[in-house]
Amino acid sequence: MVTRRLLVSGRVQRVGFRAFAAHAARREGVRGFVRNLADGRVEAVGEGDSDAMERFQRALHRGPPLSKVLGVTVEDVAPLDVARGFVVRT
Repeated sequence: MVTRRLLVSGRVQRVGFRAFAAHAARREGVRGFVRNLADGRVEAVGEGDSDAMERFQRALHRGPPLSKVLGVTVEDVAPLDVARGFVVRT
């Protein structure tokens, strides 16, 4: 299992990015959460097998049609304390 925190910058708020990320995570079997940050970025923390996390990360680099992703910072973090699922936080 791999657990990563991804900070996505660019035009990523008010464009459906969190719903897009949640859909991508669920499709790949990644659990965790996504939320908007006060500085305009989106934070996603996901946990899954290595291949699933790579596909999830690629999806976040693309983003939904109305977004414009300028950068994604990725860092490995401690495992999550969640049983399963992926949620959108406010």
